[in-house]
Amino acid sequence: MQLPKMIKDGQLKGMAGPILILMILGMMILPLPTVVLDFLFTFNIALSIMVLLVSMYTMKALEFAAFPTILLFSTLLRLSLNVASTRVVLQDGHTGPAAAGKVIEAFSQFLVGGNFAVGIVLFIILVIINFMVITKGAGRIAEVGARFTLDAMPGKQMAIDADLNAGLIGEDVARKRRAEVSQEADFYGSMDGASKFVRGDAIAGLMIMAINIVGGLIVGVAQHDMAVADAAKTYTLLTIGDGLVAQIPALIISTAAGVIVSRVTTDENVGEQMMGQLFSNPQVLYLTAGIIGLMGLIPGMPHFSFLAIAAGLAYIGNGLTKKAKKKASEQSPDAAANAAATANATAEPEEATWDDVVLTDPLGLEVGYRLISMVDRTQNGELLGRIKSIRKKFAQDIGFLVPVVHIRDNLELKPSDYVITLKGVEIGRGEAFPGQWMAINPGQVSSSLPGTPTTDPAFGLPAIWIDSKLREQAQIYGYTVVDASTVIATHLNHLVHTHGSELLGRQEVQKLVDRIAKDAPKLIEDLVPKVLSLTTLQKVLQNLLDESVSIRDMHTILEVLAEHSPTITDINELTSHVRLALGRAITQQLFPGGGELHVIGLDGTISPMLLQALSTGSALEPGLADNLLSQTQVAITRQQQLGYPAVLVVQHPLRVLLSRFLRRSLPQLKVLSHAEIPDSRQIKITASIGGR
Repeated sequence: MQLPKMIKDGQLKGMAGPILILMILGMMILPLPTVVLDFLFTFNIALSIMVLLVSMYTMKALEFAAFPTILLFSTLLRLSLNVASTRVVLQDGHTGPAAAGKVIEAFSQFLVGGNFAVGIVLFIILVIINFMVITKGAGRIAEVGARFTLDAMPGKQMAIDADLNAGLIGEDVARKRRAEVSQEADFYGSMDGASKFVRGDAIAGLMIMAINIVGGLIVGVAQHDMAVADAAKTYTLLTIGDGLVAQIPALIISTAAGVIVSRVTTDENVGEQMMGQLFSNPQVLYLTAGIIGLMGLIPGMPHFSFLAIAAGLAYIGNGLTKKAKKKASEQSPDAAANAAATANATAEPEEATWDDVVLTDPLGLEVGYRLISMVDRTQNGELLGRIKSIRKKFAQDIGFLVPVVHIRDNLELKPSDYVITLKGVEIGRGEAFPGQWMAINPGQVSSSLPGTPTTDPAFGLPAIWIDSKLREQAQIYGYTVVDASTVIATHLNHLVHTHGSELLGRQEVQKLVDRIAKDAPKLIEDLVPKVLSLTTLQKVLQNLLDESVSIRDMHTILEVLAEHSPTITDINELTSHVRLALGRAITQQLFPGGGELHVIGLDGTISPMLLQALSTGSALEPGLADNLLSQTQVAITRQQQLGYPAVLVVQHPLRVLLSRFLRRSLPQLKVLSHAEIPDSRQIKITASIGGR
């Protein structure tokens, strides 16, 4: 009753390791009957074949993360089998070829024809192939892969952080991807060490073979009174059979190790990669068929085999050409447009109705025909899911839900172009290439890459469109690498944050009020619209969004407005009171944690001039304004070099004036007042803006 329960609970899987260790130790210590040896040799061969097939059908190396451990256990299993079979060969070898079991007899008689000279040569060749070619190459690839993986970890971590900050992924997904990056480095490091086991196993195989031949000769002649020739033939054949039984699984395991570490991570297994890439270009097949055909016509060459292969390659190439033409005709946008035009021409025109009035979409995305697959549900377009994640992340961070993004194809655009619109007006444009990756230069890359130069549409950084095969190399060089759908999604996310105030309409404000009314009905009943109109509330919220302030804390915002709106009607002054109440959240948003605030400050000589201009209502002098802009730009550059946010801290009366003036030319600058910073936070001036 207990065993089925253990199997059901999955506890038996956890016992696999200890059982295997006990079995290995038992084979080394206890004498085994030949029937058990046959069973274990067969199990060893089956295990090696399973490992090879699993390695070929994995999409990425981490799907077979247990491979280094399996490699160790399989090596120990082979060595323990060598010990067990050596014991049987030396004890009972004088009785004949079947002394060590049917498996060893089959390998010693059938595979090498009973000729020990052929067996020795074949065994040595297998060991050389395993040791000098496969194992050495796989070990080198694992060593280089481990080094490159460690070098690429910072770039991959940056890419994960960028996706998280852009709202493309959540915390759980980011945590999982970080764990995968760490596991990948651990895997290649383990593979680098595990390959040494295989090399040692090959050397041990040669030494065991020599020891067994010499030991068998001594045992046969000295203990069993056999003739030297008979003893040499009998024990050599048994030793060769034993060695081949062990070396063939070792060769298969080594091949599996090479497959695991040499493959490039894609969404295809090894077989699909080889067939899809080797037989994808019909021109290659035609040229190969022509060369093989010409070689087959040379006198003395085997004409049938050469010409048959040439004909087969030409036939495959012809099939690929027809398939490509058919696919191109089906996907041609011109053909679709002509068909639509013909249908419209034959259809009888209908009377215009109010349904024909096309209203502008609050937020729209238009794509060229090559990008349709990225937004097509039937083709599993990734961009749709990313846009949903952007809206959800924006709602969680900023405090309201932006309108649905209406997506449509636009044949007037270039095939790879896209346009982002706000209320029917273009606010962003870019290009994306499905199947390629954008390598963004954050400013500290170690080398250049071949590809199409471009610019990151969201943040204006220099970038290159590269092939997917260069992705890992780009990460090693320090590039931030993102796919085409992430490029569009990040651009859209950036523009949504930039134009958040324009996306907050009366309908969105009303939904916010209705949402608060569920939790605090008395607050809404007494405030909106009796004391504070919905329009005034909308303008205050838009002012906050213009300066990238989250409006999630609607309770605090409404309570401050309930206190001051009866006596204050100026929108900017109401906004200032709200900012004072949200000061802790604003500071935390710009400076996470509890450390010092490294900010830009105003020199003591310029504050009086600005206060005088504010009190008199006069404009800033042109010279002073230009000097203020240039020095602020220098201070922002210094902040960025030091790794600090571009935040200017000023006296409270000056905050609105400087924020409006500087934000037009320097949108990345945030202006705080001293009154908005909590007393618990320490301020450190790292850059200063002086006078004239």
